Amino acid sequence: MKKLKNYIILLLIGVSVNFAQNKVGTTVGDFLTIPVGPRATGMGGAFVAVADDATSAFWNSSGLSRLPGNQFTAARADWLVGTSLNYVGVVIKLDSDNAFALSFNSLDYGDEEITTALQPNGTGQRWDAMDLAVGLSYSRNLTDRFSIGGTLKYIQSRIWNESASAFALDVGLLFTTQFNGLKIGMNIANFGTEMKLAGKDLFQPVDIDPANTGNNSTIVSSLETDSWNLPLMFTVGVGMDAVNTENWRWTVAADAIYPNNTTPYINGGTELVWNNILFLRVGYNSLFEEASEEGLTAGAGLQYNIGGFDLRIDYSYMDFGIFDSINRYSVSIGF
Repeated sequence: MKKLKNYIILLLIGVSVNFAQNKVGTTVGDFLTIPVGPRATGMGGAFVAVADDATSAFWNSSGLSRLPGNQFTAARADWLVGTSLNYVGVVIKLDSDNAFALSFNSLDYGDEEITTALQPNGTGQRWDAMDLAVGLSYSRNLTDRFSIGGTLKYIQSRIWNESASAFALDVGLLFTTQFNGLKIGMNIANFGTEMKLAGKDLFQPVDIDPANTGNNSTIVSSLETDSWNLPLMFTVGVGMDAVNTENWRWTVAADAIYPNNTTPYINGGTELVWNNILFLRVGYNSLFEEASEEGLTAGAGLQYNIGGFDLRIDYSYMDFGIFDSINRYSVSIGF
């Protein structure tokens, strides 16, 4: 435990230094900050201390070992300006205290026909773009109240023939107090390497001495792009079952988020459950964030046991200000 505490302290120091060195709007791979899963987003994104389904690999991997069993989740959202956000995660419980998870998180920008000044109606080619993060998570219950987890991620951003990649680490902690089961969660996300675009379109012919004749004017050069940091996020949150009876459960939660590419903000939300069948959720996202368009969220879910499998369907709605509202859908199977 002493080594664990020292590691956490060093990690927090590294995070504080990184925050001090970065400014607003200077990160790449910002799809990593888009919240996933209609259950969490229906609660306004206040989920770091709740973290009890397969999307915990995104929110707080330490919650994976608290799941009652294996689980598979596939989620989709029609994101801004015609893009689509997709998340797939599977959790495998090794025993009551250990769990692994594999997750895929992607933002698909679609494709578009290529046009030029000489071919304004199209060249017959199409360009596309996609962001992808593949994560491998491990979580362990150190005691009956304290859990720790981590996710190692490979991240790639691709724009037609150019791409950039990076590796990152998420570290999460979850502690259940003796005060009415109050949970305290913490997560540090995207602590990793920088990203730098490279690809064949960056190779361009150049005349290194245009003032003189007789030299080679088509020497191949490589354009070099800048390296950019990942969007580092530190989140701390609380969650508690205000009501927990045989038929009803009412959960309330709140998260405080400190990103390195925008101003800090707060998420808050609640979930009402009847007989573990019907789920109703409401929340508010990005409270106190400067120039934020996010706001009210709501959602619902239905769960039913079929042949020993817990099948759950979830939906959430998010108000996005001047943009279209965001609708999310997911299917989860517990086995």
